[in-house]
Amino acid sequence: MEQREALKSEDLKRKIEYGLTSEEVRSQTDAGRVNRKVDSSTKSVGDIVRSNVCTYFNLIFLVFAVLLMLVGAWRQMLFLMVIICNTAIGIIQEVHSKKVLDNLKILSASKVKVLRDGGIKEVMSEELVLGDIVYLEAGNQIPADGVVVRGTARVNESLLTGEADEIFKDAGDKLLSGSFVVSGAVYQELTAVGEESYISKLTVEATQTKEGEQSEMIRSLNKLIMFVGLIIIPIGVTLFVQSYLINEQSLYDSVTQMVAAVIGMIPEGLFLLASVAMAVSAMRLARQQVLIHDMKCIETLARVDVLCVDKTGTITEPSMEVYGFEPMENGEMAKNSDTETSDTETSDTETSKLFHLLSSCVADIPGDNATMEALKKHFHEKEERKASRVIGFSSESKYSGAVLDGVNYVIGAPEFLLQQEYGKYSVQMERYSLKGYRVLVFGSTEEELDGLPLQEPIHPLGIVVLNNSIRKGAKETFSYFEERGVKIKVISGDNPACVASIALEAGISGADQYVDATTLKTKGDYLEAVEKYNVFGRVTPNQKRQLIQALKQKKYTVAMTGDGVNDVLALRDADCSVAMASGCEAACQASKLVLLDSDFARMPGVVMEGRRVVNNIERTASLYIVKNIFSMLMALFSVIFMISYPLLPNQISLIGAFTIGIPSFFLALEPNKEKIKGHFLSNVLVKALPAGITDFLVVSSLLLFAREFKVDMNCLSTSCTVLVAIVGFMILYKIAKPMTRWHAIMILGLILGWLFCMFFLGWFFEIKEITLHTAMLTAVFAITAEPILRYSGRVVEWTYDKIRKQFP
Repeated sequence: MEQREALKSEDLKRKIEYGLTSEEVRSQTDAGRVNRKVDSSTKSVGDIVRSNVCTYFNLIFLVFAVLLMLVGAWRQMLFLMVIICNTAIGIIQEVHSKKVLDNLKILSASKVKVLRDGGIKEVMSEELVLGDIVYLEAGNQIPADGVVVRGTARVNESLLTGEADEIFKDAGDKLLSGSFVVSGAVYQELTAVGEESYISKLTVEATQTKEGEQSEMIRSLNKLIMFVGLIIIPIGVTLFVQSYLINEQSLYDSVTQMVAAVIGMIPEGLFLLASVAMAVSAMRLARQQVLIHDMKCIETLARVDVLCVDKTGTITEPSMEVYGFEPMENGEMAKNSDTETSDTETSDTETSKLFHLLSSCVADIPGDNATMEALKKHFHEKEERKASRVIGFSSESKYSGAVLDGVNYVIGAPEFLLQQEYGKYSVQMERYSLKGYRVLVFGSTEEELDGLPLQEPIHPLGIVVLNNSIRKGAKETFSYFEERGVKIKVISGDNPACVASIALEAGISGADQYVDATTLKTKGDYLEAVEKYNVFGRVTPNQKRQLIQALKQKKYTVAMTGDGVNDVLALRDADCSVAMASGCEAACQASKLVLLDSDFARMPGVVMEGRRVVNNIERTASLYIVKNIFSMLMALFSVIFMISYPLLPNQISLIGAFTIGIPSFFLALEPNKEKIKGHFLSNVLVKALPAGITDFLVVSSLLLFAREFKVDMNCLSTSCTVLVAIVGFMILYKIAKPMTRWHAIMILGLILGWLFCMFFLGWFFEIKEITLHTAMLTAVFAITAEPILRYSGRVVEWTYDKIRKQFP
């Protein structure tokens, strides 16, 4: 055993001195142990095109197009224009999302220095192999996972962990790909390369397309499409068989009537409307410095009921400032400041002495984090004394240090530097920390400063109080969300009491309910905590994701803000992810929405845009569903009573254009700030059902009367076109309320356009002259349509209210 360990030690020593040989590099390369960049896990462009083109409904439409071509019904193929637009927009949106995710850059190292064949060589990071000895110095990004085999360095892992402080690395310590060397130099042996490295696994997971992730509106539309998809084939086949074999109509008439019935049941224009409306919203938001990566997030954010935010950068300004400093009460340098003293001059002297001592200590410490930058800016007095040695801040030791005149001075987190002595001075420090300030303790120690945690309490000399000012507009923004029933959850790595105090200052209600995330251990703890607390302190990057998942498990719609790579996976899990452009590129690329000016106050505007889109699409969607309800009922009626379907495909297109398509696009782009209420599909059906039933009753009655009174059946399709259009304009009038001057002009223009097509383009839409008897019947049923629509609407609303009360 000892001999094996000795051989292993000799092998490592040889590798450190000589590196891998060319033969060993070739062997590792042939075995596939190379640091190749992993491909993002998004779908290929070909897959995207296939998934959008090769759909069930596109297949149905293709079959219809072929059938219409075979019988020479070229004029009946207008519906294909909408289908082509739908498919094209779907492809463009997915390709755009793919590009966004493919551009997610976490690892940017290109050329690196590696020890091979006894000498240092420069190679591309993708040419490194498992076991290589890589030389890293200040400014280098770590290209793959490994361990330090020689040298020491301070490493910034903020890209991965969110902690902006450096971590001291010595022989045997692990190095993660994606981190940066801030100071020092080390030799690193690679232990995980390519797809096995931490950063590669993070990239793959962060770029995975979440299948099935849809907004409520899109989910509702998909449910409708699924239902329609199950019934159109049997209804279509039955209509064709009945028309061609039983009623002995021509092949042309049988095909066109069947296609008209089935197309009428498919809301093909509704997806196009939703896509265009969201695209217009994305352009509007771009003018407000808001970049949209996924247009569905516009709707999702309007429905959010929990918003998770960080303290720094969202509630407070990212930069820090020194609020004040004072000698430690009961400490070695100051007298008790709570007791009156006659020796004010002595107190001032002690304070001045503390200021000069702090100025000397921080002068030579690198300003490599926000805390030290604030200290150096405030304690800037030029001192003759120079530190003989400085220690940069480490998140492991929780202090920075300097050696002055042989004395070791440190400044850092009180809990870690005072240790068991913390209780003696807690009153003075909590006087500030409980108000939201960050408190640092300054003192001396007899221990040697080596960057490792101190073993004994320091001798405290004073405290420094730091402050992050509340962001301009933060209070108004949080108030806006809370007034609309959105819960605010603050998630931070700082002291929970401090975070809670700042959250209260920012006007976040319930911020006094806080918890230290280090106490959360089990899944049950997280599920309980997300309901009980509004502020979470001491949160690790992985815990952020667990909190998001717990909220979603509780059936909340969750939005999250983030700005670091450590936030990427949690951002991906949130229903709506928001990144600040001032954050890292990976977070911006992985988020669905980016605030380009990093101004959180933009969020209410995004919500208002989402409300406009959802409310307007919900309002206009009922126009499309009217046609679907009518067509389905009419098709079933035709099958039961053995009557030919009365409308043709191009007549359906004519009615749809003037009572559905054109007005829906105008109405969908109007301002609408109403709160989103209820569920999309039920709201749409309540508005559409009365009109669909009215259409069916007047048209089916006309057909029965016409057959009973021996009315000329050749002009019935024209009469039915007139009736369906009249009911369509009635429901449009109802949907367009309140009736503004603009709405009145729009409806009048649509009626005139429809009449123009009926009289001057009748040949194209197969509009025929009708007999007097048919005209009289059409007029009677047109008059009866209004009371039927009015009273059926009341019945549907009454029934819906009863159902909601019975099943809330």
